[in-house]
Amino acid sequence: MFEPATVVDCAVYVAGKRLPGEWTYTAALTEVRGRGEGFVWIGLFEPERQQFHGLARTCGLRDQAADDAIRRHRRPTLDHRGDTLFMAMKTVCHVENESPETANEIVLTGEIMAFLGKDFIVTVRHGQHSGLHGLRTELEAEPERLQAGPATVLHAIADRVVDEYLSVTDACETDIDLMESLVFAARSQVGAEQMYLMRREILELRRAVAPLAVPLHRLVEGATPLVPDEVRSYLRDVEDHLTTVSERIARFDELLTSLLSATVAKVTLQLNGDMRKISSWVAIISVPTMVVGVYGMNFDHMPELHWTYGRPLVLSVVLIACVVLYRLLKRNKWL
Repeated sequence: MFEPATVVDCAVYVAGKRLPGEWTYTAALTEVRGRGEGFVWIGLFEPERQQFHGLARTCGLRDQAADDAIRRHRRPTLDHRGDTLFMAMKTVCHVENESPETANEIVLTGEIMAFLGKDFIVTVRHGQHSGLHGLRTELEAEPERLQAGPATVLHAIADRVVDEYLSVTDACETDIDLMESLVFAARSQVGAEQMYLMRREILELRRAVAPLAVPLHRLVEGATPLVPDEVRSYLRDVEDHLTTVSERIARFDELLTSLLSATVAKVTLQLNGDMRKISSWVAIISVPTMVVGVYGMNFDHMPELHWTYGRPLVLSVVLIACVVLYRLLKRNKWL
């Protein structure tokens, strides 16, 4: 049996309506198969390997299913195994930060896996932000949708995941717009580190989004009889939304490349300005340094060495030379 924290929900749906009561997965599957209609939706959260084996045997899943359920997949995938369909999708969540300048992380990723059979669907979640309780409630409020069978749940999950992609790209676009305004601000402290962080997060988002296109297209094209034509028509809309997300991410990457180039150019100009200021002050300081160095050699025959007004005259000449040099550098905007 599963630990209570592992089983999020287990429900039986007949004619699109949820049957009352609490069910174990064994009792739920027995009820559905005894009736010869309906399906079971079992929701799990980060199960252990041994916990999943019993469910796999009851549902007729292959031994590899336990491995699929507990490990994180590197990319979204679709696998048709006999009478069942396995699909893994990456979930994303935008992390709110006070400013892109202080952000350490912008995008969090998780995973939802679905095992689809003729009379059941098992969903396995990894990541706290990938909850499906709200989605289950919405579907239960529309029994006509659930009448199409467990494939409807798979479509609803894919639709919710892609909608989250759209929300995250909207939030990322806001962050990038703010970053752009900071890059071109007069006294902004945005450096290349923040730009590289933003590019890294957008790359993580692209790795979650882009590979889902192939599994979705296979479902739309009828890769399995477990997904009826009605549901496949709905999946076409999901595929279109995914294309929109992919195009947005491609634009983000191009914009961030341009912003990174602008940031590097701005940093270079700032360094050049700093070097000019340092060089200017070095030139000014070199005048008294040179004079003091000459008079510090302790020779007897030095210009105006024994004259009463020698020291004031030398100090005045040094001061005048420094002021003239300062004004020349100031006029040329080196200071």
